[in-house]
Amino acid sequence: MRALSGLWRWRNNPLRRATDLAEAWVALVALLLIAVAAPVTGCLVGAAAQDSLQRSARQQQHARHQVTATVVRDLGGTVPETDPDTSSAREARSRVLAHWTAPDGTRRHGPVLADLKTPHPGDHFSLWTDPHGRITTRPLDSATATTHAVLAGFGAALLTAGLVETGRRITVWRLVRRRYARWDQAWDRAGPDWGKAGTGS
Repeated sequence: MRALSGLWRWRNNPLRRATDLAEAWVALVALLLIAVAAPVTGCLVGAAAQDSLQRSARQQQHARHQVTATVVRDLGGTVPETDPDTSSAREARSRVLAHWTAPDGTRRHGPVLADLKTPHPGDHFSLWTDPHGRITTRPLDSATATTHAVLAGFGAALLTAGLVETGRRITVWRLVRRRYARWDQAWDRAGPDWGKAGTGS
């Protein structure tokens, strides 16, 4: 709105300078770009991210399997949950020696992290593995993928708006510098005669 009011104010003003009109037009163009280009960019980036993330989620859900592992013995010590997509990201997990059967039938064993507070031999817990039984993180779910896509689109819109505003500020700064340079030139021309009797008459 400031850009529109600025254009109206300088439209037929005899004191209007070329840089004043240029500054108002720059503000109007920036306003239109922020109002149109930023949301469009955010939607396009969000849609692309949604498509990519949902495809990745489907691939992970197909390639990762949840199996049941059995505690052999407690290895002592706990560590924080390392999977950021879990709802219990702040819960501690116990280090245990366990064995499990891979989806392809291979018997596996080794040290793992169990979501058990006080693990005992024979306790069961769930693990995510690849088809060969190698431990991996849980697959990305559809809701989390959508959340990430929305955040990506929102971030792209904000970035676009920030770039447009930065461009506007730089352009206005250059216009103001040019205006001051012209003032200095005009002052230099008028300076030697300033204050003399009859000057300007």
